[in-house]
Amino acid sequence: MLENLTQRLSRVVKELRGEARLTEENIQEALREVRLALLDADVALPVVRAFVASVKERALGAEVIGSLTPGQMGGHKEPALAAHAELVRVLRALATEAEAPQLDYRQVNALIERELGRKVVVIGAAIESDAHTVGIDAIMNMKGFAGDYGLERYPWIDAVNLGAQVPCERLVREAQERSADAILVSQVVTQKQVHARQLTKLVDLLEAEGLRDRYLLIAGGPRLSNTFAKELGYDAGFGPGSTPSQVAAWVATELIQRKGE
Repeated sequence: MLENLTQRLSRVVKELRGEARLTEENIQEALREVRLALLDADVALPVVRAFVASVKERALGAEVIGSLTPGQMGGHKEPALAAHAELVRVLRALATEAEAPQLDYRQVNALIERELGRKVVVIGAAIESDAHTVGIDAIMNMKGFAGDYGLERYPWIDAVNLGAQVPCERLVREAQERSADAILVSQVVTQKQVHARQLTKLVDLLEAEGLRDRYLLIAGGPRLSNTFAKELGYDAGFGPGSTPSQVAAWVATELIQRKGE
């Protein structure tokens, strides 16, 4: 039963990842399969109905959280736990990916050149006590990640990587001096919610200085999602497996959209 449930949820994930955006239609279709999978796993029908309705509403608003505890999931604990954990993980990831258009290195550069006509300045760092550079380097450094070029290689992006353990005050100062368009923050350390406190510190500092609306503010890390980042006051969040081109595409399209407002 558990193997069958995993296979069915994996199929739902694959189909949703093929969609450009989460819409009411494709969410409804996916949740129909999820509903059947949960019922086959002996999750109580009223619980399934409530859970599916809640996930649909929140997914359409890019706000996906684990709304049920494992104890609410019904009689057979192992499949129920697997379903709950997988659904939360998948939908959180999709909430991030759905907002990033699928553009490659050349397409992003062409878009910036055509629509903005100037270089986009992105400044990045692992802030405060976080000494890990692997996340910020994967996005910023020229080599990039998984065969996907880093932002330093984009001719129409001026990428500035400040490294690790950068105080929020310095990051804000550098962003001002370099007339940055976007600030990209990486947080790897998550013990005792230190990442949330440090990410919030940057938002509070920008707001206190009257600078929050000047920059696109992006957070990234292995325990981050788009939903969580927005809850902390960021414009977007990118979790594990995110590529430089996804970040670059989101920054470019968001700047173009704001230019037209």
